[in-house]
Amino acid sequence: MPEAFQPDSLRVQLRPLAAAQAEPPEAQAYRQFFRLNFPGATSQLGRMDVGGYEVVTQLWLPPAPKATLVLQHGYYDHMGLYGHVIAWALDRGFAVLACDLPGHGLSSGTRASIGEFSEYQTVFQGLLNEAVGLDLPQPWHLCGQSTGGAIIIDFLLSNPQRPEVGQVLLLAPLVRPRAWGWSKLSYRVMRHFVTQIPRRFSPNSNDAEFLAWIQTDPLQPLSLPTAWVGALSRWVPQIEQAAASERRLVIVQGDADMTVDWRHNLEVLRAKFSAVEVLMLDGGRHHLANESAEIRARLFAFLTQQFVTAN
Repeated sequence: MPEAFQPDSLRVQLRPLAAAQAEPPEAQAYRQFFRLNFPGATSQLGRMDVGGYEVVTQLWLPPAPKATLVLQHGYYDHMGLYGHVIAWALDRGFAVLACDLPGHGLSSGTRASIGEFSEYQTVFQGLLNEAVGLDLPQPWHLCGQSTGGAIIIDFLLSNPQRPEVGQVLLLAPLVRPRAWGWSKLSYRVMRHFVTQIPRRFSPNSNDAEFLAWIQTDPLQPLSLPTAWVGALSRWVPQIEQAAASERRLVIVQGDADMTVDWRHNLEVLRAKFSAVEVLMLDGGRHHLANESAEIRARLFAFLTQQFVTAN
């Protein structure tokens, strides 16, 4: 872990974003380490106590924000890996509000674990409450990668009437992971003997620099808790059996994604939501927020066009 910042030490010094208090020196060291300083934008780290967790939040503001992007990261990830998405949003004049999920990044909680996926909903609602307290400009566009997408899907199906929500952008969203039948069988057997298994870093991007970096990232969890798999196994049928929504989704999916069962997931989401716009990225793998420069260019051009069309 870099000596300039320690997650637990930094977290306990933070206050709610709305308090607008001076940050500890470790906050700037953290942002420099993860390249989260963006020209012309201000940023602030904060903390919200929600659902029994100390959840670290972060806000970026362009000079005159005209809308807000609420960003949810994927499993094993944290806010520090989403610089490309944040930069794109700031260039469009959006404020960006994000948090590290429980057990991830700077937030508290058993690493990469959760008791129930409903806890993610509690945290996400807390993040939206932060947007209210900060009086962030509407509409609030929602963007989630993988598990972050799953959290947003769950939120939309459970909250059909949220007029403050604008565009919904999902990157390789999770409903079921790849080889889900085998994963469930393994969980049922292994939960009686182990609480976690060592993580295997998969080539989930075509960006070789990112793949090398992720293995040196000091905030990366190094195991897969069986509790998280159990929580996922209880969440999947709830989503697949949920009532449909009139909401529109914008989905970007790579056809070389070996993490989620994307064919099944797209089928489910097309059935659950009234309008689903999908961009399939040839050769795109799972971590679309950190794909190769060429694939990212196609991704962000498509997302930008969605806002042009909406206007």
